[in-house]
Formats: sequence, structure tokens, C-alpha cells
Amino acid sequence: MARSRSPLITRSRSPRSGLRGRLVSWWILWRVPALVAIVAGLWWYGVRPIAYEQGWVPVTDRFAECGSSGSRTQGCVVDGDTVIIGFGAERRRIRLTGFDAPEIEGTCPAESKLALTARTALTAWLTQGAFEWNGSDDPPRDQYGRELREVRRVAADGTREYLAKTMIARGLARESGWGAEPVDWCA
Repeated sequence: MARSRSPLITRSRSPRSGLRGRLVSWWILWRVPALVAIVAGLWWYGVRPIAYEQGWVPVTDRFAECGSSGSRTQGCVVDGDTVIIGFGAERRRIRLTGFDAPEIEGTCPAESKLALTARTALTAWLTQGAFEWNGSDDPPRDQYGRELREVRRVAADGTREYLAKTMIARGLARESGWGAEPVDWCA
């Protein structure tokens, strides 16, 4: 008489096959998010820093405050965060980014006074030595048509001084961008 196997008896799976099954299940569920995270990490730490360094242009224009006796230079400083370069049809307004300075025609005398100080400080920073701004030949523009450019100075040892950080540190501007709180310059 032949022995038959009982359908109730099952083979036990080895612990190794259980681990393999869990890994396969994990990979099936998480492969797309894991690959996205890997690609994002490669972009953030590999490609982005290289791309960020592209498009910086040395600026050789000389600057003076607009309306002053020296304002017939190639560029003039309108206020603490805006400059104009060129003449006539070549005239371009440039909004310097990363910070927001008070307005000369502000809501109170304290704001106007601080705005004049910021304009003087910006003029001094721009005339201090060679600097560069980003955006190449086709920078983005704001709703008023001004070119948007970040400004920095690179020292001989490779250190970078960003205009925005300098103006904010001196109390002549505030941060601008996402999440920046509005500042009451009159308080």
C-alpha cells in the first residue's frame, strides 16, 4: 500500500526565504521613492553646486548714486537694492536679490533716512572692488521688468562675500523671499 501525503502537512519555510520575500516586497513597494531620493540627492550634492556656479558675470561698470555729480558713470545706484546701468536705449534697471532695502519715498521719515543710508552703503560696496552677478545674458525679471541678479565678490583666496548678507548684517536691509516677514521700517 502506498503512502499518500496528507494535505494538512505543510512544508515549513526556511528563515532565509522569509527574509528574501520581505526584501522583495519592500523593493516592490519602495523602489520608486528610493530611486527618487537617490536622484534628488545626486542633484542636490552633485549637479546643483556646479550649475549654481555657472552664469556669474564679472561687472566692470563704475557706480555712483543716481542724480549725483558722478552719476554719469556707467551705472548708478537708485536705492539700497536697485541699480541702473547703461544710457539711452541700452539703459537697464537691475533689482539686486536676496534682500529688501527700505524705500527712499518710504512711509515715514525714519524709513527714508535708513533708505538713504542703505543707498550710500550699496554705492560704497559696489565701488570697493571687482564683483560679479549671476544671470548671464538672460536673467529673470520681476513684475516691473527689472533684471533680477544676485551679487557677490570673490576674494583671491576663494572666499565669497555676498552683498545680501552684508546689507542684512549691517541692518540696512532684511531678508526677502519665501517666508520672509514684512518689516516695519518706521518702528
